[in-house]
Amino acid sequence: MTYLRFVLGLGGLALTGCGLISSDVTNVDLTLPDKSFTIDTTSWQVDPDMTMALLAMDCSAAPSVCGTAAQHACSMGCTGACSATTHTCDLDLSVSLYQPVNLLMERPDLKSIADQSVVNVSVDTVTYEVTSNTLSVDTPTLEMFIAPMSVTDPKDPMATKIAEIPMVLAGTTTSGPTPVDFTSSGRADLQSIMATFKTPFNVLVGTSIEVTSASEVPTGKLDAVIHVIAHAGL
Repeated sequence: MTYLRFVLGLGGLALTGCGLISSDVTNVDLTLPDKSFTIDTTSWQVDPDMTMALLAMDCSAAPSVCGTAAQHACSMGCTGACSATTHTCDLDLSVSLYQPVNLLMERPDLKSIADQSVVNVSVDTVTYEVTSNTLSVDTPTLEMFIAPMSVTDPKDPMATKIAEIPMVLAGTTTSGPTPVDFTSSGRADLQSIMATFKTPFNVLVGTSIEVTSASEVPTGKLDAVIHVIAHAGL
């Protein structure tokens, strides 16, 4: 599994004075510090020679040979599959993360309304910024999920997809915050899980980078920041 460090920032509406809750108790600030995630290709520990041998391997007679060969080509977070087109092995490099979000712990002022079990949350915007990028390949679409604390794999059926971060071209960055692409119910799903603010949950991000005989083994890394602007009312 690739090293992927992901963090979530939550922003809220302006408050009256220095307290958490405004005077009319309708706006609750859910601000958390902006944080970052990194995709670092060195974490896969890809062996170039073993990978080249894998990509040239004929798997038409025994497709399972790709899985075995992948274990030698890559130390972590990779799988091999037999291409139905070329009948040679491809290597899939997994990008996967999970990060716990505990609103009550990360925003201690929420204890001011600890007698409430649910608040009405509005997610205003969810944006991302790619701040540096030396990846030698395009980054596939990254899928964002929310899930119970027990779920740490984006492929788990209990993980709910809420949004996508579109493909990032090799070596490029964004000029500023760029909106994610919500699924049809993604914003509502995020608001729902944040509304039960006493219950921690996980945010997950996942995709895979495919390496074929016609492509290159990726090098470099990508740094990005996620911002979620939200507020809540009682």
